[in-house]
Amino acid sequence: MLVRASWFLVAILISVLLAPRIEMVAPGLGSLTYVAGFAFAVLLYLSVLLHEVSHAVMARYFGFEVRSVTLHFLGGVTEIEGESDTAWREFWISVVGPLTSLAIAAASYGMTFVVPDGLLLLAFEALALANAVVGVLNLLPGMPLDGGRVLRAVVWGVSGKPHTGTVVSAWAGRGLAVLALGYPLLWSEVFGLRPTAIDWILAVVIAVFLWGGATQALTSARLRRKLPALHGRAIARRVVSVAPDTTVAAAVDTAREAGAAGVVVVDAESRPVAVVDEEAVLAMPDLRRAHLAVTTVARTLHDGQVLPETTGGEEMLRSMQSHPAPYYVLVTPDGAPYGLLTTRDVDRAFSEV
Repeated sequence: MLVRASWFLVAILISVLLAPRIEMVAPGLGSLTYVAGFAFAVLLYLSVLLHEVSHAVMARYFGFEVRSVTLHFLGGVTEIEGESDTAWREFWISVVGPLTSLAIAAASYGMTFVVPDGLLLLAFEALALANAVVGVLNLLPGMPLDGGRVLRAVVWGVSGKPHTGTVVSAWAGRGLAVLALGYPLLWSEVFGLRPTAIDWILAVVIAVFLWGGATQALTSARLRRKLPALHGRAIARRVVSVAPDTTVAAAVDTAREAGAAGVVVVDAESRPVAVVDEEAVLAMPDLRRAHLAVTTVARTLHDGQVLPETTGGEEMLRSMQSHPAPYYVLVTPDGAPYGLLTTRDVDRAFSEV
């Protein structure tokens, strides 16, 4: 779990905003008033943590790997490896967070009937209200909120098209951003209260957050529409395989004669173990090439750099994101090198789709 520095700023702000109310309930605390406010901020973010942990637990239940849970000034975020493969899984992973917040709100409200008056009662009242707000707001149907992902799952389930669900939810998120920007005016019209500078600042921050998240979702949707057209075999460069004790000169000659654009070093079972670095070869004097083994100018392949020749689309992109590297080797079903896939070639092919 990670806690961003921005969380402490919000915790301090909560302490200051709650100070007058704490002073009314428990007068005479002095500087401890702010300590009590900060303690409530910790309780609030513990409930936010439970919200995020519920996302993580549900994701793990469906077999996804959870990378991290992070708390920041606007709440939290759970980073999950991969994308849901069904609308049903997307729905439950998304909706469980707001439901958890609403459950905490209900439990906290129930505690207000049994705890004595004072700071403890105030804490449970504030915790109930805060979690109710978090739960309801997160269910609003628009990206990047949980409710936006719920909407995406519903549209996906009805239309059978995840892309359509993302686009609808992203535009809904942009609509929420516009509404958030105007909420101080609405507050004034409905309740007759004059919005303060803090109201406007909060409205702008939330609107920017919503608009940015929705825009990112739209961009991602447009990119993902191109992915099915990308096939590793069509992009891969032709390669030749050489043994580790082959000289650099011999490897270069072999590649030149075969018209190949890459050299892969293989083990005794013809499985790739390294890729010859073209720049290192060019920087080596011709006289040395005839005496040094090709392994002196080769880079060892690590986990994630060997992909099946059938890889393509989103699977290929996910593999490259999980294991960033300048190149990858495509292999046939028996493990022999098929071709060399470079990130530069993939980027070029992606831009041309």
